Amino acid sequence: MTLRAAFDARDALHADLRGWGRYAADLLAALRRRDDVEVRPHAGGGRLPELAWEQVGWPARLLGDRPDVLHAPNCFLPLVRPCPGVVTVHDLAFEVHPDDFSPRTGWKYRTFTRRAVASAEAVICVSRATADDVLERYGADPARIHVVPNGPSLPLGPEPAVAEPAPFVPPPSTAAGRRAARGADGERPYLLAIGDLRAKKNLERLADAWRVSGLPHRLVIVGAGGAAQDPGTPEGRLAASLRARGVELPGYLPDAELDRLLRGAAALVHPSLFEGFGLVVLEAMVRGVPVACSDVPSLRETAGGAAVLFDPRDVEDIARGLHDAVDGRDALAAAGRERSTAFSWDRAAAETVAVYRSVAS
Repeated sequence: MTLRAAFDARDALHADLRGWGRYAADLLAALRRRDDVEVRPHAGGGRLPELAWEQVGWPARLLGDRPDVLHAPNCFLPLVRPCPGVVTVHDLAFEVHPDDFSPRTGWKYRTFTRRAVASAEAVICVSRATADDVLERYGADPARIHVVPNGPSLPLGPEPAVAEPAPFVPPPSTAAGRRAARGADGERPYLLAIGDLRAKKNLERLADAWRVSGLPHRLVIVGAGGAAQDPGTPEGRLAASLRARGVELPGYLPDAELDRLLRGAAALVHPSLFEGFGLVVLEAMVRGVPVACSDVPSLRETAGGAAVLFDPRDVEDIARGLHDAVDGRDALAAAGRERSTAFSWDRAAAETVAVYRSVAS
């Protein structure tokens, strides 16, 4: 029997997909490739305020259609609905690092995620680490929790023409990308970190560890948004602090340029204090790029023994991780490629449909 699923596709429609938007877009595309589920995306309520559409407008629209299941891919499940509901919880960063969220956004997540978890017929968590967090913080019913990992999302470009200890990418098309690839000192090898300038990303400790390490590599951090240019914002102050240490911040790059930069890195470094899933770790492993990352539950789970782990609060240990990743490049590249084969969006879609079937009446 073909299931009919209503899917909140708003995050998938953003021009610059990040994080949860990539999850919604990639999962939706994989679900549409299947013949056992008919997915009907819903894109929002026009003039209705966001919260009103989520809790009133969307379920009211479904009254005449009556799908078999409704899926909210980012926490905001209608608490009253005409069919069984599935909600995806990516992480509880808004509980652990509330200062990384605006007051209104943090209030919305803290208020409605707990209620969505209690209300849902099934809760999808993108890692066992997030599932454990949801169980501990919200007292969720373990029988309703399902772990469905993400797949890699960044489109994969061609391999570098020559495999070298620290290969370099072809010059990207934008000025920021060219500067990141070339650097001030020509073709010096570089370490790459990917992430916005929030406190949980732990980038100041990374910059300190890089300087302590004595490695000749540059440090490039991609992902800073427009607020990084404003010295009056926390992001702007952090950007200034990182630049003062010699870190290169090319900003947010299009997918093709980020892919080139990632493939040319000597290593991917991910020092985050908290994540729901190690997506950037997975993207590096797919490309055979050595990974050094924080020894926190979600990143340790994603890496699966194929990365160098370090204590993210210990600058000396981060520096040790940088050296180990550079020195162990070949073994880490092979292990990472092998580990990455366990993740795909087709697998995620199959497991998501199984969750749908478990709750559909």
